[in-house]
Amino acid sequence: MVILAPSVSPPGRSRRRWRLAASGALVAAVVAGFGAITALGAEAAETLLSQGKPATASSYENQGAFPAGAAVDGNTGTRWASAFADPQWLQVDLGASSAITRVELNWEAAYARSFRIQVSDNGSSWADATAATAGAAGVQSLAVTATARYVRMYGTTRATQYGYSLWEFKVFGGGTTTPPTTTPPTGPTLPGGGSLGANVTVFDPTMSMASIQSTADAIFKQQETNQFGLQRNLLAFKPGTYNGLNIQVGFNTSVIGLGQNPQDVRINGDITVDAGWFQGNATQNFWRSVENMSVYPVSGANRWAVSQAAPFRRMDIHGDLNLAPNGYGWASGGYIADSRISGVEGQYSQQQWFTRNSQIGSNSNAVWNQTFVGVQGAPAASYPNPPYTVIGQTPVIREKPYLYQTGGQYAVFVPNLQTNAAGVTWANGNTPGTSIPLTQFYVAKPGDSAATINQALAQGLNLIFQPGVYHVNQTINVTRANTVVMGLGYATIIPDGGVTPMQVADVDGVKVAGLFFDAGTTNSANLLVIGPNGSSANHAGNPTTVQDVFFRIGGSIAGKATNSLLVNSNNTIIDHIWAWRADHGNAGTYGWTVNTADSGLIVNGQNVTAYGLFVEHYQKTEILWNGNGGRTYFLQNEQPYDPPSNAAWRADGVGYPAYKVADSVSTHEAWGMGSYAFFQNNPAVHSANGFQAPVNGGVKLHNIFTISLASGTIDHVVNNIGDAATADAVVPRTVTNFP
Repeated sequence: MVILAPSVSPPGRSRRRWRLAASGALVAAVVAGFGAITALGAEAAETLLSQGKPATASSYENQGAFPAGAAVDGNTGTRWASAFADPQWLQVDLGASSAITRVELNWEAAYARSFRIQVSDNGSSWADATAATAGAAGVQSLAVTATARYVRMYGTTRATQYGYSLWEFKVFGGGTTTPPTTTPPTGPTLPGGGSLGANVTVFDPTMSMASIQSTADAIFKQQETNQFGLQRNLLAFKPGTYNGLNIQVGFNTSVIGLGQNPQDVRINGDITVDAGWFQGNATQNFWRSVENMSVYPVSGANRWAVSQAAPFRRMDIHGDLNLAPNGYGWASGGYIADSRISGVEGQYSQQQWFTRNSQIGSNSNAVWNQTFVGVQGAPAASYPNPPYTVIGQTPVIREKPYLYQTGGQYAVFVPNLQTNAAGVTWANGNTPGTSIPLTQFYVAKPGDSAATINQALAQGLNLIFQPGVYHVNQTINVTRANTVVMGLGYATIIPDGGVTPMQVADVDGVKVAGLFFDAGTTNSANLLVIGPNGSSANHAGNPTTVQDVFFRIGGSIAGKATNSLLVNSNNTIIDHIWAWRADHGNAGTYGWTVNTADSGLIVNGQNVTAYGLFVEHYQKTEILWNGNGGRTYFLQNEQPYDPPSNAAWRADGVGYPAYKVADSVSTHEAWGMGSYAFFQNNPAVHSANGFQAPVNGGVKLHNIFTISLASGTIDHVVNNIGDAATADAVVPRTVTNFP
């Protein structure tokens, strides 16, 4: 995440200062008005019961300035705080007797050294639902098995001299014990029964547009600031025309069209990402996506102001696409593929951007690193002034698989492999490829064990993850060639006990797409492994693809993983990843010794190709490339913000490069790569080089740069070549060709 204004500002733009905000949002409920969709063989999805319900407390600090209701309002910027005494309590009235499964507490720094969760049917007689529990600043989640109307935190001992203070107090359950008087609407039935899950909302063009807008607005309201929450959402539009909509897309939300091609779903309106929640600053607009729709913007321009992990795929924009927030505030990188923009792709204040296999009317503006590969209508190559890196054709790619409807049934479409390609796959009709019916998939639901998922894979099924969070205590093993593994709505996998959550065998044509790996609190060696160590098969004719796969170390929980993505299989295609060691998040989840992680990507396979790498803040070499024949098209990197000193970062005091091609490599080529320094914990820290590579004639780096974001120094661009990027000049230091 980049935090400074770009060196090029649109006319009239004010260059305001800002501070990094640490959003602590955790968990948003399934929206009222969702179709409650029963999962395959599932119990009812976990539901947030307490938000917005009446809350009371034993006391209030500062004459009620921190009321009880602030702990159940869904806003992590407000809190309840008690008087400076023991004991104290906070309780919520759920409105009806409810089955309770979990209580989550988001403590401020003034937490309880000891507390209990208690329940009551009448609000006066209380029973312990947990034993005495030690509190800790940040988020705590406690399993509770009870049925009650009232739930409270009863604190007996404070951890500080202050009172008890909760940002949020959340009670979850599986529904009320009294059956509802009406049957909730159900979602679309899949072959064999079941559905895509309670967090999938499907819209039909016959529905009231006002109802669609209201439902989308309610989801956005929950997810607008819910950066580190557990709620996941997919909004899906059936083929047809929708008028007058403005679908705003918040955190951990995907919006898709269910047609064969983008033109099958027409939005006469907008699909919008802006940054009002963060004072016009888009540098934290992560984890959201849109796919497979045509948009006719009301004003002639659709706004998509995002930063990392926010793919824009298979979109047909009839007008301009504005990639900056309203007012041209800061924005920091993004990704477009297989899309057509009839007007201007407006970069404006976007500091870096990657566009692949698309068609645009024109492009405007450039800041530090705008890269185009296989894009019809791209500007002329002109790096470094303006910093356009332009490559006419994409050497090898298979577009991402996608969910759609055919004959009234759901299926997954897998596009064909392409070589030397440019433009969109659907310009002259249907995207070439293969349709796989949902009968050939296991639809996993939150709560499924890794053993259950592995059993389905062993039976020869493909795999879809419903939107939600999945804890796994053993590795999910993908061993069959051509298996499709898809996540919907930012489905998130968290390893427990230090396991590697997913590994792919050294086989042809596996497709891993749309998954979010969130490191667990026990260190994992890797979060995703493509091919075991020593993989040697040639997969040139049918490579494995890793697309829109994201990795997080810390931020939500104090995660740890030595490496995020390990690629051992030859010919693998990496197409858009964000590997992020958190620099902000919930209290106690990040820091130099807290969310530890060495590398974001290690490549051992031969002839591996990467498009759109975003890898940031790891503590050693962030990308290490050991295999021959590798190619990288675009890298956004920030070196770690938090080294306390050079000695703490590396014994020889020179820091680690962001991107290192190993000395043993004889052939490698890369284009459009940037590495940034923002050593906020100690501005005296410096890194010797942004990039490091052997000098042998077969290793070539093009259009690379370093920059200091006003704190710290990168001494050289590559191999002690290039001027120092220093804090007193926020300008790129470039090397056009190495060697």
